Amino acid sequence: MSPEELAQRFPPQVLRDYALVADGARGAVVGPRGAVVWMCAPSWHDDAVLASLLGGRGLFAVTPVHPFVWGGHYEEGTLVFRHRWTGRGDVRVECRDAMAMPSDPHRAVLLRQVRAVEGDAEVEVVLDLRARFGTRALREVRRGDDGRWSARTGDLRVRLSGLADADVDDGVLTGRLRVPAGGRHDLVLEVGDARLPDPVDPEHAWTSTMHTWRSAVPDIAHSVAPAEARHSYAVVRGLTSDEGGMVAAATMSLPEHAENGRSYDYRYAWVRDQCYAGLAMAACGGPYPLFDTLVAFVVQRVLADGDRLVPAYTVHGQPVPGERRTGLPGYPGGWDVAGNHVRDQFQLDVFGTVLQLLAAAIQHDRLDADGWRAVEVAVSAVERRWREPEAGIWELQDDWWTHSRLECVAGLRSIAAVCPPADAVRAATLADAVLAETSRRCLHPDEGRWQRSPGQPGVDAALLRPALRGATPLEDPRQRATLAAVRRDLVDDHYVYRYSPDSMPLGSTEGAFLLCGFLLAEALHADGQQVEAFRFFERNRAACGPAALLAEEWDVEQRQLRGNLPQAFVHAALLHSSVFLGT
Repeated sequence: MSPEELAQRFPPQVLRDYALVADGARGAVVGPRGAVVWMCAPSWHDDAVLASLLGGRGLFAVTPVHPFVWGGHYEEGTLVFRHRWTGRGDVRVECRDAMAMPSDPHRAVLLRQVRAVEGDAEVEVVLDLRARFGTRALREVRRGDDGRWSARTGDLRVRLSGLADADVDDGVLTGRLRVPAGGRHDLVLEVGDARLPDPVDPEHAWTSTMHTWRSAVPDIAHSVAPAEARHSYAVVRGLTSDEGGMVAAATMSLPEHAENGRSYDYRYAWVRDQCYAGLAMAACGGPYPLFDTLVAFVVQRVLADGDRLVPAYTVHGQPVPGERRTGLPGYPGGWDVAGNHVRDQFQLDVFGTVLQLLAAAIQHDRLDADGWRAVEVAVSAVERRWREPEAGIWELQDDWWTHSRLECVAGLRSIAAVCPPADAVRAATLADAVLAETSRRCLHPDEGRWQRSPGQPGVDAALLRPALRGATPLEDPRQRATLAAVRRDLVDDHYVYRYSPDSMPLGSTEGAFLLCGFLLAEALHADGQQVEAFRFFERNRAACGPAALLAEEWDVEQRQLRGNLPQAFVHAALLHSSVFLGT
């Protein structure tokens, strides 16, 4: 099948129609026609082997041969996705997709199970797997006596089980499967960076995968949206490696605003995002395995880098590579960018969120000796660096960002509440000093609210967060004035923008930020405005498609997801808000 034929049969879809299956070590994005269009292997930040999401080569499709309409859903509390294709007459076909768990750091295992729910099922299978962002076709393609296919691409080894009868043309495997009514058929794709072990047994792999998910995701029955809370917990789990690094998103280069230069690579672990997710886990209550994993990663990075902590790392704790182009055409409206410039930034607020996370670990009696040393390192880092200009939460030009100082105040007060007396006095005294100077420099002279920085008088939705984490009392006039300004200046149709661009209307340069929508819901709840809090919560949690995956931004006018998918800190925010609004 030629590249042109593949592109015509599997064109790009709007982002809300994609689902993600993941095992913590890597993930695969699959569209409504059953085509897996994005997967990096063996790890999140490695080159893609399926890259058609960004206009390149590489997909793994399981598609009914008859006309159909599509639907789909996740099995509750998992990232196991079920496609359902309904045809004419009595034909109904399902495909159950998952990454096998527990994960193997050196081998991706993608499970696909075709089910003939009603009538006989006939599906076409296409495997066009290509290393190095779609530039290296399968080579040494062989079918063994057991009907399994083996091949190589770049430095990777590949095995496909379950498609004994297939044609091979220019490294592309194509074949058809017929499944009698009521039956099922398993396909298993393995991609590894070393010699592949014995072939996967599908039944055992499915059993192990479901057991892992059932053990990983709690009920969260005390939230206001238990099903969505569990789903968001599962998304965070699926994006978190066994080493504790949680990628910000599974993808790269999905545009935040068409042709506006806003395409980024989020396949790395942002320390701030880790902290947001960990605080959401803590709010859910025990058990705490995922919380412990997230905390351990943060502790290791703080101890290793001290006050030179950078905002993001690979999930293995290594430096993020610099930005480069891969040659992919890009998703419509964007272009390809691998790597991230954040590696060269200093963001002060990260230390504040680190202290908030470590304080939560202390409260739940989950902090070990290394964690206590990380507390000391983080407090010392704030002491040394809080007066410096830095890039802030939104990774902009260096400035004296108000939000960053207030996050440090919140973190220091959180630590002061749980530390021994001498350490508590030190942290509280530092918090008072930072807050006093921030109040002197960063209060709007007319409105008495927090402004973005001493030289930028506008309001920022992120300024709602520090008070919710203890920087100031919730009834503080500065907080209430900030809340009023956010509602006045940054809201459209119960969606919230992070800040207002100079002399430009909301939505002209970027979408609404779903993280900010959940922050405003919490701030309104804390202010006693319950009805409005739930309006914002419900509006923002519904900004998704059938797979209920949330991106970073939402195009209010076009009702479309924007940016990389799924965005971990947005799912963490939904999870935290669903618990917070239930208190």
